[in-house]
Amino acid sequence: MNNIIFVETGTGIDVHGQNITKAAVRAVENAIHYNSMPGIKDILPEQSLHNMKVHVKLAVPADKDKLNHEEVKKEIPYGTVTLEIMDGGMATSSGIVLEDKQDKNDLMYIVNASVEVGY
Repeated sequence: MNNIIFVETGTGIDVHGQNITKAAVRAVENAIHYNSMPGIKDILPEQSLHNMKVHVKLAVPADKDKLNHEEVKKEIPYGTVTLEIMDGGMATSSGIVLEDKQDKNDLMYIVNASVEVGY
């Protein structure tokens, strides 16, 4: 991406179930949920949303190998999406194990996201 138009950040948490994908999806959703880009088509090449590039950086605390990249990419409705996964986020105690929530332990996963949009 040569031209970054904006960067948004978000946080996602999976309190029960230790599902890193769920936390990552929530982080991306949190980053883009409150945004509207009404003038972006005027900036993009050929004034097409298909020419938008979106680079998502995710800081995850555990289970990077279990992260479903395609599920995360589905949160971005337009453009070409790339992911960059790095160590970060947090794994901390939820204080309780709930078997009906598929808890394997008492950890909750917190993922941080940075979403860069440009072309």
